[in-house]
This record gives sequence, C-alpha cells and structure tokens, in this order.
Amino acid sequence: MKSMLAAAALALAAGAAPAQVMPPDALVKDVMLDIQRYILEDTGFDEVPRKYRRFYRKWQGPGDSLAPNEVICPVCKVVIRSARELRPGDRVYCMPCMSRLIVAPGANGMLEAVVSY
Repeated sequence: MKSMLAAAALALAAGAAPAQVMPPDALVKDVMLDIQRYILEDTGFDEVPRKYRRFYRKWQGPGDSLAPNEVICPVCKVVIRSARELRPGDRVYCMPCMSRLIVAPGANGMLEAVVSY
C-alpha cells in the first residue's frame, strides 16, 4: 500500500494528472464477486485420502458431462472438481497421478487441462 501511495505521489510531483489509487484488496474483491461457488459432496472416490475425495470423481464415459467447476485429467482420465468455477489459466493438481495441470480453452469450447509437469 505504501509503495502505491509513493508511486502516486511521484506521478503528481512529475506533473501527471491525479489518478485514483485503489488498494489491492478492493481489486481482488471486484474480480472475485462474479465467480460462482459450488458445494461439493463426497463422491466415494477412494484413490485419494478421505479429506480430498470430494474434489475428484470417476469419468463415466461419453454420456457424462462436465460442470463449469470440473475438468478431466488427460493423464489418468479422472474428473477434477473445484469449489469454484474454473477459468482458463487456473492451475489444478491431480492427486491420483500427481500431475500439475493448467486449465485451457479446448477446441470444442469446453475447458480442458494441459499438463504443465
């Protein structure tokens, strides 16, 4: 916060027009207001410790559909679930295969996970 105020003071001293300085917390709150939250229930996925089971479920095949808070792991084909809506650029972790993934827009318009390492 102090660095933001110092930068604003330097800009004013240099003759720049005064700008409104918003604290970082206000910026985060504005961005976070439009993210949808989900209540996750335990799906019985038993390949991870009990406290993480609600974040994973098994893919049921071609007839199965994904919610906006779900993405399929390309390595082990497990559905990774989040308590909030996933967006391109979000990072997720697949505990069953220990892969780190980045959510990206797919060719068909749906979100897909890309292995980062």
